[in-house]
Amino acid sequence: MNRSEYYGDAYPVLERIAKELEEIAYDYPERQVPDGTQPILYCKTRIKTPESMMHKLESRGLPTDVGTALKTMHDAVGMRIVCSFADDVYEVANWLGERAEFVVIDRKDYIAYPKPNGYRSLHLILDFRDEAYRGIKAEIQLRTIATDFWAALEHQLKYKKDIEHEKTIRSELKRCADEIASVDMSMQTLRDVIRKGDWE
Repeated sequence: MNRSEYYGDAYPVLERIAKELEEIAYDYPERQVPDGTQPILYCKTRIKTPESMMHKLESRGLPTDVGTALKTMHDAVGMRIVCSFADDVYEVANWLGERAEFVVIDRKDYIAYPKPNGYRSLHLILDFRDEAYRGIKAEIQLRTIATDFWAALEHQLKYKKDIEHEKTIRSELKRCADEIASVDMSMQTLRDVIRKGDWE
């Protein structure tokens, strides 16, 4: 079953939301700041696959129909925004929170409070003001390029079946996540020092 078959009449609406979110992100007024760095490196939108959505619904003991999906799940439409530095993540998130097109109804800061496996991102759940989108939520994930690298590999590995030494691998992934977070902090400090010298 493809996305169009599963989401039915809602699919064109989901496509419009995904396109609009990407346009909004690329409208960020400080795509390039005076020191030449780019706060937003790239964005990627997606509409959740039927298989992934139904699996998520089943895991919560819910019916797998599209009506239940759109009513109870907040990530039928998702966007990932990848930033250069940790401070950029928060600045872009705050800017998104002031947009007129939607209301941020939930904010989960897994950078300040990482998940047990080491996952670090900032999540925003959006509710749209446009009547045409009413009832459909979307999720934006913001992270640094370093943590995006870790998350991409962790995502691949966690879906592997019958992994040998799984406990050791998960422990090593957590260690890598902590090291990457430390690198993020160091890079942020370096940028702050360079900016201070340039702007004095």
